[in-house]
Amino acid sequence: MGIYALKTTVNQEQAVANMVESAIKEKEKRDHGLRAILVPEELRGYVLIEAAFPEVIEQIVQSIPHARGLVKGEMALEEIEHFLTPKPSVTGIIEGSIIEIISGPFKGERARVKKVDEAHEEITIELFEANNPGNRWFRGDSVRILSKEEHEEEK
Repeated sequence: MGIYALKTTVNQEQAVANMVESAIKEKEKRDHGLRAILVPEELRGYVLIEAAFPEVIEQIVQSIPHARGLVKGEMALEEIEHFLTPKPSVTGIIEGSIIEIISGPFKGERARVKKVDEAHEEITIELFEANNPGNRWFRGDSVRILSKEEHEEEK
């Protein structure tokens, strides 16, 4: 088994992965040697495919739009392990950031981040337009960052 990188048109990675999967299902029910298809969000323009035979991938992608070809060589699992590990939902959120709440009873409200708790994947925020002032905590996946502000330490 090897892991191969398939070059695609940028922003068409998921479509190409879906077409590869469909092409495999349409073929006879024999084993094609394909084991997994991965579309890492951070790796634009590529789809990773685990397969026994790179020739099978090359054959399948010839008829798939937006598939540009297989990158020569095999990838080691160590090279893609970081794509397989989920990132905390608070990654990228810093104190002082302006966020918008995207779910729950405060959906659509804007707030400033007061504290980030990576261990619990929560943030403490202060709502801009609250009838009931005070800090509230939210899960990192229930907010969207609108702008980041560097937190300057007082001198």
